[in-house]
Amino acid sequence: MEFSALQKARYAYKPKLPASLSQPLDRIALEAGAPTEAIADQDELRSIFKHSYGKPVVKFVSGRNERITRPLKAGVILSGGQAPGGHNVIAGLYDGLRKGNKDSVLYGFQGGPAGLIENRAVRIDDELMDRYRNTGGFDIIGSGRTKIETPEQFAASLETVKKLALDAVVIIGGDDSNTNAALLAEYFLDRGSQAQVIGCPKTIDGDLKNEYIEASFGFDTAVKTYSELIGNIERDANSAKKYWHFIKLMGRSASHIALECALQTQPSVCFISEEVEAKKMSLSQVVETICASVVKRAGKGLNFGVVLVPEGLIEFIPEMKGLIGELNNILASNAEEFGEIKSFIEQMYWLSFKLSKESDAFFKSLPPEIAKQLLMDRDPHGNVQVSRIETEKLLMGMCEQQLRELAKQGKYQGKFGAQCHFFGYEGRCAFPSNFDADYCYSLGFGAFVLIASGLSGYISNIKNLVAPADEWIAGGVPLTMMMNMEQRHGSKKPVIKKALVELDGKPFRAFASQRETWAAETSFVFPGAIQYYGPPEVCDQPTITLKLEHQP
Repeated sequence: MEFSALQKARYAYKPKLPASLSQPLDRIALEAGAPTEAIADQDELRSIFKHSYGKPVVKFVSGRNERITRPLKAGVILSGGQAPGGHNVIAGLYDGLRKGNKDSVLYGFQGGPAGLIENRAVRIDDELMDRYRNTGGFDIIGSGRTKIETPEQFAASLETVKKLALDAVVIIGGDDSNTNAALLAEYFLDRGSQAQVIGCPKTIDGDLKNEYIEASFGFDTAVKTYSELIGNIERDANSAKKYWHFIKLMGRSASHIALECALQTQPSVCFISEEVEAKKMSLSQVVETICASVVKRAGKGLNFGVVLVPEGLIEFIPEMKGLIGELNNILASNAEEFGEIKSFIEQMYWLSFKLSKESDAFFKSLPPEIAKQLLMDRDPHGNVQVSRIETEKLLMGMCEQQLRELAKQGKYQGKFGAQCHFFGYEGRCAFPSNFDADYCYSLGFGAFVLIASGLSGYISNIKNLVAPADEWIAGGVPLTMMMNMEQRHGSKKPVIKKALVELDGKPFRAFASQRETWAAETSFVFPGAIQYYGPPEVCDQPTITLKLEHQP
């Protein structure tokens, strides 16, 4: 295999650890807090997690820990979409196990949770691990989106654990994957197994976040990668001075990516889905917001700009949210019947008898290309795959139409040319930033300490992330503490609650205080590429979002 010069250089990078994890292993002890409660639906969750509910938050402190050096066998799973730094979580876990005892073993389950179910394990050794340190991607063992949810899948997972004589399984994933980790931990305990389950917080969307999980790993690298690309587009727009660029960014359920990218690049317009929903903005109002900026800037001779659109925006527009909700329920309940209808015209006719009058009218008003995208195959959770809906093209087309009307009325004299982009996969497997390289390694090493200390049903956590790495605070949080009950596939199920953008939070307020200026004046900022070498204020800084959230 050929390696780039950067890849070779990154192999040599030594991730930084919190001071609590840098001391001799047998001096890393646990300090436990009081019993915890879930954020909501406590009684229901207590009944589901009979063996694992209510455990205390723990943090690593100096003390005695004689158990930490015993030989251990662990398995690790990469679950869900890729996020920069996943390899370093595995590296931190591997190094912790080997440092604790040279006879400890780490298996990687190939292809995500399905690898555990089907016992597709590969033993990770020094040679394999060293090829992936500080690199992007999940290709060391691959990932997958299988959910462990049927009795047969749970039983097969336990059988794999028994065959390999595993002491623990580490699941690296987002909110759904860590919910799965909690259910698996409970299942093992209920069946009398001593095998532990530990989670690690992964998602570039940034929506696995709370008081104890300050950031999900991969977010830092992804938003810096996207911001570089947006800055490049802004520089081009400011040079050519003839295009409006509509850029859709990943982030379905929450707009953390769009918000951070806006703070880093200062585009002409950026939508935050949570605000659109709170204000009950219609699709036409969203278009009017963009057109208002186009008209203002055209009046100054600025016939160019940049619009950031969160991937999930379309689901937060009230009439679209209502339509998508109805479609999800109808297609879930009538999947077989709908699958037999081949033509789009026949599908529309069939749906006209199922949809409410309002949703049917709105559905028929959409461009056929967008309407067809709303009917494509559902994701594993039964929801429309919004990443495949070309929201940026929908908004661009509607803006063109609106601006033609304004021109006829003499309210717009500019020239409108537009380009569309979707920045998604470009950010998921980038070389992790120094921040993510350090953070992920610390999460993996912390997962080892949680395993060695005998805990299960926990997620590895690191706090105080705006400080230098040696001042980070490491520990573990009970997964049940982050849960509530939500409607999924027609029934209520335990899930880790997603963190949405808080409209009264400091990051959003900082954005909102400046956007009127950005809409009228060219205020672009060009962050440039991620820097790996140089002063800490250039190379090791966290996101603007994290800095603002930690302001007093």
